[in-house]
Amino acid sequence: MAPEPDAPAIEAIIDAAFWASLRREEGVTPRISLAYLPPESADLPLIFSEPLALHPASLAKLAPAVERPGIHLGVWGGPDGLRVWGTTRNLPPLCFVLEVVASGLLVIKHRNEPFGKFVNVAVLEGDQVKVIDERNALHPECPGVVQSLLGFELLTSDSAIINVLVMLAASMRAHGRGGALLVVPAGSSDWMDSIVGPILYGVHPPFSWLADLMRGEAADGDSHEWQEELRRAVDAIAGLTAVDGATLVSDQYELLAFGAKITRKRGNPPVERVVLTEPTVGSATVQVTPTHLGGTRHLSAAQFVQDQRDASGLVASQDGRFTIFRWSTHDDLVHAHRVEALLL
Repeated sequence: MAPEPDAPAIEAIIDAAFWASLRREEGVTPRISLAYLPPESADLPLIFSEPLALHPASLAKLAPAVERPGIHLGVWGGPDGLRVWGTTRNLPPLCFVLEVVASGLLVIKHRNEPFGKFVNVAVLEGDQVKVIDERNALHPECPGVVQSLLGFELLTSDSAIINVLVMLAASMRAHGRGGALLVVPAGSSDWMDSIVGPILYGVHPPFSWLADLMRGEAADGDSHEWQEELRRAVDAIAGLTAVDGATLVSDQYELLAFGAKITRKRGNPPVERVVLTEPTVGSATVQVTPTHLGGTRHLSAAQFVQDQRDASGLVASQDGRFTIFRWSTHDDLVHAHRVEALLL
């Protein structure tokens, strides 16, 4: 377990990172990750001969060397305050991490597993602070992907090591073009009633690269080669969501089609209201029209889930918003989970 920072240390790290985010180094906004731990708690650390002061100018100067994913600047206390002692790629569980995402946009997070996405604790954007509310994971209808993003793993799940939908969501958001991913039951063709035919980019037989990797997870989950292959497979499918239309995969992660056009199932009513929630402290559950969430992708995904109630829809907007659609039997409506604060 990583050491727990006290309030003054947290304040000092946030303060230095915020002002560093407003600087420019050769015209580029710094993107850095700060981890609070001593060098002896890191695995294979790169240690500076002289620790650096935790100042915005120092962080901005270092940023070009450590902006690649997975590199963290180590911060620890000394006789004259907090210092940057070097870099590390490996962190102990629950290590305090602060990432500079963009100018004035910071995310506090930690990793609860040795492989997988970090769990966000709070998002600070300018003068707005969103604190993640983990209690949302305890709701009986909370989707597994949202539970995983909140740091909860289903003990009965066969995918205890990694939630592939989390990786797909993060990759979809990262490509920045927007996209829609629909997850349907394996072996069922009912979803075709909600798709305009013929499908321009249908896949037959289903593309099973990702599915094959997940079936081999129990044996190879700790393998570095398996992890890299999984990332490549995830990025390949997430990249297809940038094509106009929806990408469809089975709940066994087989690719069925991409670029598909969604239509309302014959005889079914149009979706008029959805339940909207965001897993942050102080946010309220409200009912809104689908157009309140975004454009055509959101409306069509909400319609698809209303018509195919055993399906899920993941929609990324070009502006970074991300919504997961599931049918709620409790509310008898489509439930839209806004989760961009968990994906930063």
